[in-house]
Amino acid sequence: MTSVPVKGAVTEPVTAPAALLSAAGLKVAFPGRRGGPAARAVDGVDLDIGRGEIVALVGESGCGKSSLARALLGLVAPAAGTVSFDGAPLSYGARALKAYRRRVQLVLQDPSGSLNPRHTVYDAVAEGLRVHGYAGDERAAVAEALARSGLRPPERFFLRYPHELSGGQRQRVVIAGALVLGPELIVADEPVASLDASVRGEILALLLRLRDELGLSALVVTHDLGLAWNIADRVAVMYLGRIVESGTVEEVLSAPRHPYTRALLSVLPEAGGEPVVLGGEPPDPARVPAGCRFHVRCPALASGEAERAGAATRCRTAELPVLPGRGRGAACHLAPGQAG
Repeated sequence: MTSVPVKGAVTEPVTAPAALLSAAGLKVAFPGRRGGPAARAVDGVDLDIGRGEIVALVGESGCGKSSLARALLGLVAPAAGTVSFDGAPLSYGARALKAYRRRVQLVLQDPSGSLNPRHTVYDAVAEGLRVHGYAGDERAAVAEALARSGLRPPERFFLRYPHELSGGQRQRVVIAGALVLGPELIVADEPVASLDASVRGEILALLLRLRDELGLSALVVTHDLGLAWNIADRVAVMYLGRIVESGTVEEVLSAPRHPYTRALLSVLPEAGGEPVVLGGEPPDPARVPAGCRFHVRCPALASGEAERAGAATRCRTAELPVLPGRGRGAACHLAPGQAG
């Protein structure tokens, strides 16, 4: 059992196997407009994903989720920090990245946009095999990937084009294209956001089945905490480039410790109470506010709760540290167990 003490944030011990994919102190920045300060899209993130584990990365649009996912995939090089896979730091040479992307695959949000309308289903799924110089039976590999994705009999779909498929079937083709290379981990960016409600459950059930059958790990990027509840083992809540709360799905969604997490949960239909409306938009990532980066929108500060707890000044001035990559944590001056 290990415990990582973090001053200014509540954390608890955790027992866990070695991570398959790990980020440590990860930062991603983009040039500012007209020579202004750089946008800190990812501003210090530790995150571990274990073998056979599904982690949901949750937050509003613009919070840095997709930038973090791209950095984990090696699509952007971090400004600082490291990404490690299977215990080895990620190398950014062309050959090393090609080998890495065979083991870690991306599933995009919009299947219509990620499938070439001029390619048949067979060609769409076989593309990865051809890029990586697969030497085995291509037809058998494509058929197996389609079957695992729920398109059976697979041969019936070989010569179809994307426009001839339903939205759910197109998403299954995208998943098959990721599975055909036998990856150990997939990064799914809003995998059901473009689908009808009736189809979402089927795709989520498919991802869970693939985890159980193949031992597949997954990072699911989403704005929907309800989706996280249905699919994830652990949840990491992101705001303005940082993870502000993490833990098992039961811990985070049943007993949230951060006001931002509580606000996200309040809008779910099953929440029951009044939705918490956050004022304004998230701050510009090129101008991250001092203190807790959520304080300018925090309901606890606006309501006087932070003042009554003697934490208002710390909320406005004392920066919170990066949470550890695993375990129960909340980067909030008002979280249970905080010292004054």
